[in-house]
Amino acid sequence: MNYKIYAHNVNVYYGDNHVIKGVNMNIAPNTVTAFIGPSGCGKSTFLRVLNRMNDYIVGYRKEGEILIDGEDIYARNVRVEELRKKVGMVFQKPNPFPKTIYENVTYGLVIQGIKDKRVLDEAVETSLKASALWDEVKDSLKKSALALSGGQQQRLCIARTLATSPSVVLMDEPASALDPISTAKIEELIYELKQKYTIIIVTHNMQQAGRVSDSTAFFYMGDLIEYNTTKEIFTNPQQTRTQNYITGRFG
Repeated sequence: MNYKIYAHNVNVYYGDNHVIKGVNMNIAPNTVTAFIGPSGCGKSTFLRVLNRMNDYIVGYRKEGEILIDGEDIYARNVRVEELRKKVGMVFQKPNPFPKTIYENVTYGLVIQGIKDKRVLDEAVETSLKASALWDEVKDSLKKSALALSGGQQQRLCIARTLATSPSVVLMDEPASALDPISTAKIEELIYELKQKYTIIIVTHNMQQAGRVSDSTAFFYMGDLIEYNTTKEIFTNPQQTRTQNYITGRFG
């Protein structure tokens, strides 16, 4: 099977603190994978390993191998800016720039040097449609993104990520700051986006993991305790710690 992401014996250290311990994981293309586990278990750290967001943290050190589309993303010749176009990131809190809606979506393209208005216009429409926001904002693209609701801002941040044509989209608790209606829209969106993208979502919400993901990885104290189809993890977990976590006995 051709895997989109291949991680072999990945260890992460912050100074002397061993935060990811020998993780092995293969992720198929066009799937949604949920990372679950209690706070501080390493799931967000491992997510950020996949687009090198930890590189700037003092004392950070990684061992092991991570391939995306068969390429070692930590190889010396890899340009991190290019990697982050390919592996987009959506954060926990919506973080639109204090610019217009249009400028937010085109930001990544403009800094790449793309100036053709037709190309930018097309990217804006395509990305906003893909993030289920076009119908709500198509007549107000010149308005400030900060005027949007929280849920709209998060969908705008997803559109901004999609505009640079990534193949992998990382989402770090993308709905945790949103109300239930906005959360439902984000979940519907994730389900639709996997037709074109490989998605990894960190979530504390067990129900959300069950609703949106094909596979689930349970992290605990830096270890990957169990990784399987979401159905198996939630109905027939192989590890007692997994069962205890998803039934709410700890976490």
